[in-house]
Amino acid sequence: MERIPAPEQRLDEWVMLAYRIPREPSTPRIALWRKLRKYGVFQLADGVVVLPASPRTREQFDWVAEEVVEAGGQAEVWTAAPTTQNQQDRMRAQLSADRAAEYDELTDAAEAARSLPDTDGRTRKLTQLRRRMREIDKRSFFPTAQRDGAEAALKELAGRPAETQVPQ
Repeated sequence: MERIPAPEQRLDEWVMLAYRIPREPSTPRIALWRKLRKYGVFQLADGVVVLPASPRTREQFDWVAEEVVEAGGQAEVWTAAPTTQNQQDRMRAQLSADRAAEYDELTDAAEAARSLPDTDGRTRKLTQLRRRMREIDKRSFFPTAQRDGAEAALKELAGRPAETQVPQ
């Protein structure tokens, strides 16, 4: 008989990449780490990273694993689940904090751009910041309040008032 966890015990599934890549030449190793940072991974240990499981994250890790093997390394992609809620919460909290910090940086940049003297400069900066927002959104797996603040700052920079939220 299959054991079904109680709702309070349900742990999310994660996709895990375990890899080893040669130190020399360093270019593939550096490119790999930059790509993993771009994906917003949680690093469990040296050479072991995880992301919440989805078709997109599985595909990303499959491609990365192929690149590691092509660079003379070893890589495997696994699906995994933490064994305790504490582990789950720690990974979620770290990923959320990482994205929150990025959204805060975006908010600060949008607020600073409002003081640019020329309209063209503000427009260029707005385009750049919107692109940055989309990049952060791609690796944002859990909601953060900082995203709402960043979105409001971009709307203000665009000259549109931020939507007021009605307290519930």
